[in-house]
Amino acid sequence: MPELPEVEITRRSFADRIAGATVHAARVGKPLRWPLGCDPASLAGATVGAASRRGKYIWLPLAPMGGLLWHLGMSGSLRMLGHEAGPGGAHDHFDLVTSQGVLRLHDPRRFGAVVFSPAVDAGIAAKLTAALGREPFDADLDGGHLHAAWRTRRAAVKLALLAGDVVVGAGNIYACEALFHAGIDPRLPAMRLSRPRAQRLLDAVRRVLARALEVGGSSLRDFVDAHGDPGAFQLETQVYGREGQPCRSCGTLVRRITQGQRSTFFCPNCQRR
Repeated sequence: MPELPEVEITRRSFADRIAGATVHAARVGKPLRWPLGCDPASLAGATVGAASRRGKYIWLPLAPMGGLLWHLGMSGSLRMLGHEAGPGGAHDHFDLVTSQGVLRLHDPRRFGAVVFSPAVDAGIAAKLTAALGREPFDADLDGGHLHAAWRTRRAAVKLALLAGDVVVGAGNIYACEALFHAGIDPRLPAMRLSRPRAQRLLDAVRRVLARALEVGGSSLRDFVDAHGDPGAFQLETQVYGREGQPCRSCGTLVRRITQGQRSTFFCPNCQRR
């Protein structure tokens, strides 16, 4: 599933190219998770603004009527294609045809979505993003915020991090990696995380996400950015996907357990409760 780094990489890879474009048409393919919410023909003539991201959603303003909120689902990707782009294939479900090219949503599993909203802070866009936690790189976010929010949460810290209602961005890969760098056992109840360790975890989340952004995200299966380029973060993970292999720091074999129906990878020596 594309996580925050992959969504941000996607946004960066098409935002400059499409900004200022005029929408010529919108083509809708097979139904996605939610309906578009407007007549596709009504988007013609709109001017594309600056794309932004909130959690794993991309907001694309379309002046003067509102904008489109995009979600990549489990297997989706956005491609910025030239004017010569022909009709989409079986897994291409939405085209935004503009004066500067075609922005196309490709999604084999169809869990992605494109929905119209009158504004990013109104309508369905506001509803879908209302429960999201703080962005990890917010300047005024610190470990005290995590510590206070989790002080009564009995769930394991890995699951609390994945929930995304306190801080967004740490999907499964990045949560495993951040907990390793912070030296925290993923099974530790979130309520037992001290304020100093909460700060250490937040710092680790930021380092891991920043590195993922540097190398183009993770391409475990089929993620590519809007240019069709894969990411490389999966090539340098410390614990994720390395069950039974020696920890790169201490040599102890990396373990895998299941938490919340997701695989968790950790070093039982480097990460302590």
